[in-house]
Amino acid sequence: MAELIPGARPIRLAIVDDDPLVRAGLRILLGGSPDIEVVAEAGDGADAAALADAHWPDVVLMDIRMPKVDGLVATRRLRSRPEPPQVIVLTTFNADEHVLDALRAGASGFLLKDTPPRDIITAVRTVAGGAATLSPTVIRQLIDHVADPAAGPRRDRARARLTALTDREREVAVALGRGWSNAEIATDLTMSLPTVKGHVSRLLAKLDLNNRVQVALLVHDAELL
Repeated sequence: MAELIPGARPIRLAIVDDDPLVRAGLRILLGGSPDIEVVAEAGDGADAAALADAHWPDVVLMDIRMPKVDGLVATRRLRSRPEPPQVIVLTTFNADEHVLDALRAGASGFLLKDTPPRDIITAVRTVAGGAATLSPTVIRQLIDHVADPAAGPRRDRARARLTALTDREREVAVALGRGWSNAEIATDLTMSLPTVKGHVSRLLAKLDLNNRVQVALLVHDAELL
């Protein structure tokens, strides 16, 4: 169990799921970690924006299927806000379209509800630190999705978008597509860590994307890996 560093505040977590039992289970599971504080809950995606306004969570665990506003729409709305929370989609459904739609909407992670509790806790910590978290099943789907019938037009659009990048930013983008951390990119491309962070920030701005996962999807769409 991770200990809270003296002087540091815990990760502020919100849970959005229409099943009260699921919310209760996640609250017990995650609230038992000293470095995670469950600050809010909601039973529908329609309430996610108000929840974020009132409680300013760092991370939101988001269900997909909810009666009024589904998790994909709610994720897109949250991620379009200034200083948005990170979102992990946590669902019982692993259909390809759900995975890709969630990641394109700006989610930093996609986990199934049968993910071991320890891995869910690790995922919250990971995305709170600015990285992405994907289950092995999801990673396999990211690799496979370029073979679908829409791959050709999508590839052309992705390559056109990537022309806005400098050669160095393009190298960083490809490294993100491989799932590398900033430290791994710095080592492989012989750059300092602050330089890598600067390149990541600039390419996100140029591509009008809001996280590393979306960059990875674009690189895969362009078939650069």
